[in-house]
Formats: sequence, C-alpha cells, structure tokens
Amino acid sequence: MLRTLYNLARLIGIALILSRYDVLLFWRGENTALKGKRLAHALHEMGPTFIKLGQVLSTRSDLVGQEVALALAELQDRLPPFASGTARNIIAEQLGKPVSELFATFDNQAAAAASIAQVHFATLHDGREVAVKILRPGIESAFERDISLFYWLADLGERWRPQWRRFKLLEVVQTFEEMIHFEMDLRFEAAAAVQLRTNLINDEGFYVPEIYWTLTGQHVLTLERIRGIPISDVAAIKAAGHDPVRLVDNAAIGFFRQVFRDGFFHADMHPGNMFVLPNGDIAVVDFGIMGRLDHKSRVYLAQILHGFLTEDYYNLAKVHFDAGFVPAHKSVDNFALALMAITKPIIGRKLSDISVGKLLGQLFTTAEAFEMEVQPHLLLLQKNMVVSEGVGRMLNPDVNMWQVAEPLIEDWAKENLGARARIKEHIEETISLARTLPSLLRQTEAALSRVTDGGVKLHRDTVAAAHTERRRYHRDWLYFAWAVLIVFALAYITK
Repeated sequence: MLRTLYNLARLIGIALILSRYDVLLFWRGENTALKGKRLAHALHEMGPTFIKLGQVLSTRSDLVGQEVALALAELQDRLPPFASGTARNIIAEQLGKPVSELFATFDNQAAAAASIAQVHFATLHDGREVAVKILRPGIESAFERDISLFYWLADLGERWRPQWRRFKLLEVVQTFEEMIHFEMDLRFEAAAAVQLRTNLINDEGFYVPEIYWTLTGQHVLTLERIRGIPISDVAAIKAAGHDPVRLVDNAAIGFFRQVFRDGFFHADMHPGNMFVLPNGDIAVVDFGIMGRLDHKSRVYLAQILHGFLTEDYYNLAKVHFDAGFVPAHKSVDNFALALMAITKPIIGRKLSDISVGKLLGQLFTTAEAFEMEVQPHLLLLQKNMVVSEGVGRMLNPDVNMWQVAEPLIEDWAKENLGARARIKEHIEETISLARTLPSLLRQTEAALSRVTDGGVKLHRDTVAAAHTERRRYHRDWLYFAWAVLIVFALAYITK
C-alpha cells in the first residue's frame, strides 16, 4: 500500500514535468519533429535515473519511434558537479589514503560532471597524467527508488495492455537495472576497459586508455588521461592536419573489430566520448555501457546485412524464422514482402545517404505485425550504429563508414557462414556431445539400477540382458561419436 501511494505521488510529479514540456501532446497526433527534444529536456529535469532511462529508450525505436529515439540518443547527462571536498573524502575512504599521498597533484575543479559520476584530472608521483572518476554520493539509493517505480509501471503496462508484452517492458527495466548496477560499481567499468584494451591492443587506429587498478575501487576509477581533440571539433581536427577520411576508416574498422571479431563493443560511442590523438588514432573513454554479442547473434547480424545488400528478401526473412524471432505460424513470403517495402525506397540512392542503423531500426519497428520478438542486445547495437554513423558523417558527409566496413563484414560472413563454418560448428557440437556422454550414461545406469535393483523386481535374465544392452549402448555411442568427429575433421581439413 505504501509503495503504491509513493509511486502514485511520483507519477503526479512526473506528469507535471511532462506537461510543462508539452510531452503529453504526443498522444494528440502532433507533428513529431520536436517530440524527442522535448522529451529529452523533460527527462533531464527529472534527474539522473530518467536521464539514463532516456539513453536506454534511445535504443528502443520499436517503443518510441525512430525520430524520438534519434533525439534521445543525443541526450547528454551533464549535471552540476558536487564539491571537491566530497570527492576527496570519497577517494580517501575508497583507497585508504588521503589524496595528497595518492597523487602529486589533484585538480579541485571537476573536468566533467555527469549523472553517475564526475571526473577530476590528477598527476601521479611519477609524473603520469590521469583522470579520476568518482561516483556521486547517494546516487545508489536514488536509483533504487526510481527502478522500483519503473518495475511497477512495466508490470501495470503489461497487465493493462497484453499486446505490449512483445515489447518485453519488464525485461527493458531489468536490462536497465543491470546496466545501472554495472555503472555504479566502477570496478566493473575498469574491467570492461581492460578487456576492450586487450582486444584492440595490437590494432592500429583505435586506442583505449590504461587502467590503474591500485587507484581504483567501487566508487573510484583512475585511468590514463587522454589529451586529444574532441571528435566533434572538425575544424580543429583539420587544422591539426588530420585526414577526416582516415578517421572515418579508423572508426569503421574499429567498430567492425569490436562487433564481429570480438563480440564485445563500446556501446556509448557518442562524440563526447571520442577524441583524436596527435598520431591520428581515435581514443575512447567512458566504459560504463558495453555491449556483447554471442557468435549466433553475430552470424544473424551478418546475414541481415548481407540480405539487405544483395536484396535477397526471402532468405533475409527466413533468417528471422530460423532464429525463432518470428513465430512459425506467420508467412515467410509476407515477411519477405515487408522487408522489401522497407528496403526498396532506398535502393539506388548513394550509400553515403543511407543509414544502416536506421534501416535496422525500421526493421525492428515494422516487425510488430509479425509478432517479432524484440532482441534488446541487437537494439543496443542498432542505436550505437546510428550514433557512429552520425560521427562519420560529421567528419566527412560524403563517406559512409559502412562502405569501409562492408568488405570486412563480407569476409567475416564467408568465414562464418560458409561450408567450412558449418563443418566447424558440427565438429564443436560433436565434441560437446562426446563430453556429455559419460554423464548421460552414468545417469542412465543409475536409473536402470533403481529399476532393476530397487523397486520392480525383474527376472535375472532380463536384468542381465539390460546390462548387456547398456554396455552395447555405451560402446555404440562412443563409436558413433568418434566416427562423426573423424568424418567432420577430415572434411574440414580437406576443404
């Protein structure tokens, strides 16, 4: 009862803010041009949790529409900084020593202040320059209160409108909660940065700063300071002698490697998190939001992109049915027509005028009629593709980053979608089966023993025959598994 009263009171406050920005006009069929911007302003006024919620909703064009999603993708979580004395106290509490012992210098003025944390520049005693990220005091309890409200609203929505269940509102809130918990433990962000740095350490054109673990805790993160030109300052980039085309190449190749090669990508690559270093490399910061794609999802994405590029709409539709994203009772042919309707209007246009990210967004939005289940991890990728495309066009309006990445994606698809890839997959499945066989056989033996030795008494000849059959079963399965493994291995080697 108290929770319901509290949530109702919060809803009244939210409604007042929404009405102040005329967001409620959304439901009156108003022109959509300014919807997203007004919603972004309203969310910013509501505070840190709602700013983060807006950033999550920017990945859900199926929920809020493409124009609103694009506007929310530009939502910046800049807030007034908290006092430097508070920052020093948090550092001392987390790291066990006063700031003066940990750093040679510490800038009391925050370099940046966001909804989760703020950043101060400092210098180590050996002269290395670092950036120190400090979690906002009291932010965890504030998020807990708001997330409880979001769960309540999602549950009401799914019960009130059963057709909304395909949007997986509760799963959206759960994903949001997991993301926030990840961001509010800066050790997780440090680990994510280390993994990304390890993945890209030998790659040219893309740079991830070093993490200083001895100066990092749950509420404090210390990393290498990046001195570079903000990627949004195109005039300064050109004045420094950097080639915008090369920068677009670096961004595209770096994005491809993260998504397809590694399956682990920086999911918040907006202009404020990207800098151009003196050597022309692109450096990224802020690793609080990261995305993961398993091999199956990467194959699915490659098949989608390949289907759009080759205009093979039937196979493109079949990919969705084979993956189980569209129910089997729907028509593959009709879904293929829907995909054609999305793609045909852009056929013949210059690739530099086409947004692959928006194309995927339209696919996810159009899928409602086919009861296509939403895949949140792919929507996060789609949002990041749109933002990355915006960065590329900002650097060079005549170049599309996917023109650079397309050959890399095609090569990856050939390697992972061809006959050799299928053989390799079958070999791995066979090896996995061979590994589980002993356990399955032990379970079968135990079950058989319970039947023959425990409850139901069988004739001794039947028991003997059962044990003989069990041994034969064991032997035949092992022979079969090894035979299949050898056949696939030979086929793979001789391919």
